[in-house]
Formats: sequence, C-alpha cells, structure tokens
Amino acid sequence: MPHALTVIEHSKNVAIPIVALTKKTLGPWLKKQPSTVAKWLQASQFDAAPASHCLVPNKDGSLCTVLCGIGDTPDLWSLAHLPTKLPPGLYRLDSTFPKETATQFALGWALAGYAFDKYKKNAQKSPQLIAPAGCDFDYVRSMAQAIGWARDLINTPANDMTPQTLAQEAVAFAQSHKGKAHVIKGEDLLAANYPMIHAVGKASSVPPRLVDIRFGKKGAKLVTLVGKGVTFDSGGLDIKSASGMKMMKKDMGGAACVLALARVIVEMRLPVALRVLLPIVENAVAGNAMRPLDIVKTRKGITVEIGNTDAEGRLILCDALFEADEETPDLLIDCATLTGAARVALGTEIPAFFTNDDALADRLAAHSKKSSDPLWRLPLWAGYRGMLDTPNADLSNDPDSSYGGAITAALYLQEFVSRTASWLHIDMMAWNLSAKPGRPQGGEAMAVRALYAMIKERYGK
Repeated sequence: MPHALTVIEHSKNVAIPIVALTKKTLGPWLKKQPSTVAKWLQASQFDAAPASHCLVPNKDGSLCTVLCGIGDTPDLWSLAHLPTKLPPGLYRLDSTFPKETATQFALGWALAGYAFDKYKKNAQKSPQLIAPAGCDFDYVRSMAQAIGWARDLINTPANDMTPQTLAQEAVAFAQSHKGKAHVIKGEDLLAANYPMIHAVGKASSVPPRLVDIRFGKKGAKLVTLVGKGVTFDSGGLDIKSASGMKMMKKDMGGAACVLALARVIVEMRLPVALRVLLPIVENAVAGNAMRPLDIVKTRKGITVEIGNTDAEGRLILCDALFEADEETPDLLIDCATLTGAARVALGTEIPAFFTNDDALADRLAAHSKKSSDPLWRLPLWAGYRGMLDTPNADLSNDPDSSYGGAITAALYLQEFVSRTASWLHIDMMAWNLSAKPGRPQGGEAMAVRALYAMIKERYGK
C-alpha cells in the first residue's frame, strides 16, 4: 500500500498561509502588517532564523498565519521542521518559488510527515500542505512514498520482516508495476549456482532467497541494482554482542533503498531497462551454520575462506554482483549496510561510495549536494588488495588487519565485477540515530534521491 502522503496536489478547502521569510525579508514584510503583528513577533522573539517559526493568531485566537524562517539558501529541509510543530490542518505557501525550490519544499514536508506507527494504537494526524505552485508533484509523490516504503521495511522488526516477507514485498512491487519477478529459494539456490547466498542463509528457519526483477523494454540501456537483504544479522557463529545486535533488523537497508530507487525509476518512466537483484537471508546461528575458516565456492567459481561469519554481506552480494556483471549492464549499483569501518570514517549520516568510473563519481557528488542527500567517495585503493589473500583459498572475506575495512570490503566486491565499465558500490547506515527535520529516528532511505537524479541525467529525461 502507498504510504500516506501529507502533500496534496490541490484542495477547495481554505488553507492557512505559510509565509517563508529570511532575516533580510522579514523587515519589509513587517512594514506591510498591522502594528499588532510586529508586537506579536517581538513578544515571540521571532527573527526569521533558519528552521524557526511563529504562529500568528487572528483576533478571535484562531490561527491566522504561520511565519517560517528558511535562510538565505533554501533547501530540501527548509520547511521540514513544520510538520512536527504545527497543529493538524491544511496549509499553503503564501509565495511562489522556482520549480526546483517548490519541489524541494514539498518533498521535505512530505518526508517530515512520515511516522512509523504500524504498531501503535493511536496514530497522530499530520498537517497537510497543498503542493506549491510549479512543483513537480508526480516526483514528490513518487519519491516520498518510495522513501516512506523503504523506511517502513527497515523499521519493521525482524519477527515480521523475514526473508519471506521481504521477498513478498519485492514481488508485490514488481507485479503492481508490470515487472517480471523470479524467486529462487532454499536448496534451489545450490542447484542454480548461488552457493554463497545459500551458505549465509541456510542456518535460518526461513530459507534464503534471491529475488530477480526486470522492468522495461529490450534495447534500452540496462541499469542493474543490487541490494543487500540481511533481514537480521546475529553475526552467525562469530556472534555479535547484545548492543551490536540490537539494530540489526536494519541490515536489509540496502535492499530497501534499492527497492525505493527502483520504484521511482519505474513510476517516473525513465527510459531504461531495469533489473533488480536482491539476495535475502537471515544470518542465524544453528548446527548447520557456516563456520570460521570454512571454504565456500562462489558463483564465479573462485573460493572464499570465511574469516568471520559476521562479514556476511559481501558474501551474498558477490554472487548477485557476478550474476549482474555477466550481463554487462550500462550501469551497476549495489547498496549495502556493509561495514562499521565506513561509519567510523564518515559517521552515520554520510554513506561512503566507491566506483571504477571517475566521471560517474563526479556526477554523483554533484547530485548528492543538490539533492541534500550526502555521499562521500572513498578510494578503491589497489594497494590494499593483498589484504584479501589467504593461503587456503582464492580470497578471504575478512582480512586479519582492521585497517581500511570499508576499502577492503569494496575491493572484495570488485573481484566479482570485471565487465561493467560503470560500477558503483554504496556502503550506508540506513538508519537515523536521532531525529532531525524530515529525518525521523529509525530506518532511512539513504542515497535514493541522489542516485535517481544522477540516473535521470545520465539517460536523458
């Protein structure tokens, strides 16, 4: 089901005006108002600072106008503080803005209206905004609902978001958007030569799966998205601590972000052929779980020694990436909650990205800034490749050294991408540790806006 949208395209009902102001425009605006308004603002200490607001009453005490400080350089989050501050009701912007600004304002409001209330008895109503004149409402609706869906998938606890549930969500999305979905599960993964996905997921009571979805016409440029779908990560036999395991329902965040991105690409009708590959597992502990120093053959045919069962994400991704690369897509993107090392390097709010295509890196960085969707490039430093060597197999999934962990994980994945000229790997948190305007605490769809904008520009729509 589409996530509830707090931005509506139009309405015949009376809406409360929101006046967007900067410190420079506050004075000229006040000169046109009754003196009582100036006194009210003085008493309220409103100075139009960014992310500030003031409720201006009518004489009867009802709400007349909302004043909002947006700063000199408005962005996606300029209005995003309002949905959690204003009383329920219908609002509209009092001024017109350029299309891009209007679209950003509307999307920021819609993202701020998200709430994960599936397990609560009493859901709170959010204020609604009439879409500003000139905004790209179709994009706002698609992106907001896709991000809301991804947030829901990540936030849902692992007892409900099992490998079966996540696969069902992906298949239902494909069917509702006229795509074709194929699912391989359990022992069939071995017969189909996906041994790593099987090895990681076989200890769970819910069998592992690979979901393969296709959209679009043959002949168009092929874009392939791969998402890590570990619905819960105990660490396996190299079990995590209690604190380290607590948020591991989010370890399918890469798959959730890939699904959100795919949804917007399809709904906005970008002229590409699209393939989505989701290796989905639960990394559990049981008598048949993979063990440290087990050696497993990959889909590519090379062997991997399991240095650590908690470095499972790269294992399931490598089978899916090799399958994707065999088709030589024009663009190959994988998203994964892969390493703690990337979080140590960049913190939780900035996903790291790696690519073999410098021009692609430059375009993504530009769209990252423009979309208020932070990403930062780290190097595929070939000098660290030797850290993946082991005397017993072709590769190790966990180098003995703790240095450069995000880079060595990316180098591991690169071993399975040899044909594709434009490959992009994103290592993300997919979680907000604390709430910020438009970004509630909990599951987060990271990199989706920037990736969509980059793909849209690349393929000419």
